[in-house]
Amino acid sequence: MKTILLGNAGAGKSTLTRKLAENATASVLSLDEVAFENKTATRRPLADSVAAVRNFTEANDSWVIEGCYADIVEAVLPDCEQLIFLNPGVEVCVEHCRNRPWEPTKFASAEEQNANLENLLEWVRSYESRQDEYGLLQHHKVFAGFTGNKREFNHPNDYRAI
Repeated sequence: MKTILLGNAGAGKSTLTRKLAENATASVLSLDEVAFENKTATRRPLADSVAAVRNFTEANDSWVIEGCYADIVEAVLPDCEQLIFLNPGVEVCVEHCRNRPWEPTKFASAEEQNANLENLLEWVRSYESRQDEYGLLQHHKVFAGFTGNKREFNHPNDYRAI
């Protein structure tokens, strides 16, 4: 398995990634781990992020990569066997963000995560209007341009088909 999941924050990428990896015994990479400098808000140079992903894919025979970074995903698509675009709509993503458990790999405490929630929700709500690598327009572009096996899911119930 060599699968990439792309979508907005809160779309369900991490949850579906865990399910896929568990069923296929695949290694997992969240692009958050390679996109930023040591848990700061400073984005790493794209070439560094892509190199880190390539190191991961070369080191693992079976993998699942998830994230919202169209620029990183686009660069590693040639190594991908399946692209899954999770696009359940902004309000579903907002609700998932409100209900997500503490993510210790991203935040030192649940309180820190909760303090960042309103910023995250504002960012999630801007998904359809953003023109950057995190927005719907770029995600559609990556998805449309991929000629391999691809699926778009527009409702979390559809994820069960996997």
